[in-house]
Amino acid sequence: MKTNFSYIFHSILFLIIWFICLAKPASCQDGDWFPFQPKNYYQTNNLDLSSWLDAPAGKHGFVQMKGNDLVFENGRPVKFWGTNINGSNPFSSAKKADEWRRFLAKYGINGVRFHKFTWEATDDQQSTQIKPEKWANFDYFSYALREKGIYYGWSPIYGHRVKPADSTRLLAYDEVANTEFPWAHLNGSTASLVNFAGDLQTLNIELVVNMLNHKNPHTGLRYADDPALAFVEFQNEDNIFWAAIEKTLEQTPTYRALLCRKFSDWLQAKYGTQAKLESVWNGEGISEGAHLDKKNLYPNPNHGFFSQEYEQAVAESRPVKQHVLDKLNFLFEEQAKFYLKFQKAVRDTGYKGTIVASCWQAGTGLSHLYNLYADYQVGMIDRHNYFGGGSGHNLQTGKMSNASMLSQIGSGLFGTGLQQVSDRPFALSEWMSLIPSEWTAESSPIIAAYGLGLQGWDASFSFAIDQPSYTPTIQTPPWGGVYNVTSPTQLALYPALAMMVYRKDIMEGETIVDRKVNFDALEAGTGFFDEKVIQDQDRKVFKSNFPIEAMAAGKVTLTFTSEDLPDEIGSLEPYKQDGGIVSNTGQLYWTEENKGHFTINSAGTKGLVGFAKNRKIDLDQFSIKTDNEFAVIFLSSMDPSRGLQDADRLLVTTMARAKNTGMEYNDNKTELLATGEAPVLLEPVNVELSLPDDRTFTVHVLDHAGNRTGKTLPVSSNTIAIRGAETKAIYYEIVF
Repeated sequence: MKTNFSYIFHSILFLIIWFICLAKPASCQDGDWFPFQPKNYYQTNNLDLSSWLDAPAGKHGFVQMKGNDLVFENGRPVKFWGTNINGSNPFSSAKKADEWRRFLAKYGINGVRFHKFTWEATDDQQSTQIKPEKWANFDYFSYALREKGIYYGWSPIYGHRVKPADSTRLLAYDEVANTEFPWAHLNGSTASLVNFAGDLQTLNIELVVNMLNHKNPHTGLRYADDPALAFVEFQNEDNIFWAAIEKTLEQTPTYRALLCRKFSDWLQAKYGTQAKLESVWNGEGISEGAHLDKKNLYPNPNHGFFSQEYEQAVAESRPVKQHVLDKLNFLFEEQAKFYLKFQKAVRDTGYKGTIVASCWQAGTGLSHLYNLYADYQVGMIDRHNYFGGGSGHNLQTGKMSNASMLSQIGSGLFGTGLQQVSDRPFALSEWMSLIPSEWTAESSPIIAAYGLGLQGWDASFSFAIDQPSYTPTIQTPPWGGVYNVTSPTQLALYPALAMMVYRKDIMEGETIVDRKVNFDALEAGTGFFDEKVIQDQDRKVFKSNFPIEAMAAGKVTLTFTSEDLPDEIGSLEPYKQDGGIVSNTGQLYWTEENKGHFTINSAGTKGLVGFAKNRKIDLDQFSIKTDNEFAVIFLSSMDPSRGLQDADRLLVTTMARAKNTGMEYNDNKTELLATGEAPVLLEPVNVELSLPDDRTFTVHVLDHAGNRTGKTLPVSSNTIAIRGAETKAIYYEIVF
């Protein structure tokens, strides 16, 4: 009787637990997840990429453009696998700066983008001089990075904030000082207006020139003479077509009048009279009361206006209306004049490094292309993009996207490369796959393998690192930022990816698509550029009129040309294989099947990224098999000059999903129910890894910072069985 009661009791208990698991499957599957606990970052050299950096930075001369590449003055090519350090962080104390440089170097970061760091760096009265105490810390931080082999670039202006000492120099100081943007951090700044207003341009340029002329006492060099300064960016996320400009102009009537006066003068020089203007414009595009004599014609500086007009012209197979073209060309000329003036001022300091105009898109069609061409005229092409996540800049409960970029080639971050111009270097200076999406570990491998590798991009600066250590949660404390490089699904992959990039494991592909951009043909309606940018705040989706899967086959570019030439679009048929696309280098394979995955098969790196549960991946004499739904697995040579077959040490890197303790989603992962708390939990990765049978080896289990734990794994017939729930590890070192 007692036995029957026990049986019934345990049966009921089992059913209760089973029903709970059906209701909340995620929590029942998480029992094997383990805490992420990196400690003793610098205890050993088992996983420290400091020696891979070519110290000191600047030893080969300035970083310059040579065709579509970044090269040093001595001709040596360079690619930057970098990150952003923002706000007040570039003014960290000397002690903290030393922590930064050790931490960055350990994980293989060779470049830093100092971003929006001038906001609080000037005093309360003037805006174009950095305070001495700020320079003291900035100078040492720059020197510390330089000595470690880490280059730095400047993104100093994200809406230059005007100060009282500027008041006598501006047309309408109070108007600018009191502007309110949809984004409060740009309030009271020169943002948007600076692209046509000469008085505001003077402030922006003066600040940067003053900074370049400042001498760093630790190097004895002005920054203009410091080859460790890899690039100078004129302005972050701004252009004359920016949608926010019209709201700004409503608040700044003096500057609106200036813009209208400049446009009216431009039209008068072209047409002479109002009657001629109205005739050519077919009576369109002139608001009531607008007249050349009144100098009040308005050029509609908003990329939404130009995108809509261009798309309508494409749909109707006709030329773009003349009033639209005149407005477009005037605005482009204003933008170009500003950039060329800025460029001259920077070059006049003696600075010989790379220049970036801006990094922001301008809608679809002609406004997008003219904006891109303005950037093209002065320097490297640089862009930003983000993917996935929820709403807002901090981790919060609510609706979210849990899509994977792997399920569609060219989607998300990778699609940003459609703006790569054939004869310019290309950089992605801000990017991140955003939490609480589960598949964030896919992003950095896509950027490294397909971006810097196959597409030949020249620089990546992920966004952002706010402290020289991993964060206790997947979001950045204390405010909960979703832009967190120091989450394990990001930074823990950097050693493998940095080694792959610096050793040049992935070859640049042959060009498979090159779109020809001839402005005369586009404006006349004899040619079309029917591609769209769909923007949701910082997140952009790119759609093209050619098979975007080509981005997995070879290099995709566009070329500005004075001739009306047809696009060059190669056939994808030779690269279709096993339901996916193999690159024309033969090293990469991407399939969209079953949510998608890609593989890397190079001499120095073998890898699997994505959804390939129970599929045996053969990579020459190596193979990878996992029973995880999603995983990122790399096998990397730890020798800068030798491949996997010859190296004495190999690194195995494994990563899947990460989440905070107590983090909860709804059943279909469309909503975050609870953000959770520290510590971060990692999903264990199971791998069956086979190596060639011509060498014997030992497999050491490493801790989360890459130090040996004293534990080893058994090897059977040169096959390693990794069970992440048992090892609670993400790194393994193979020693021959």
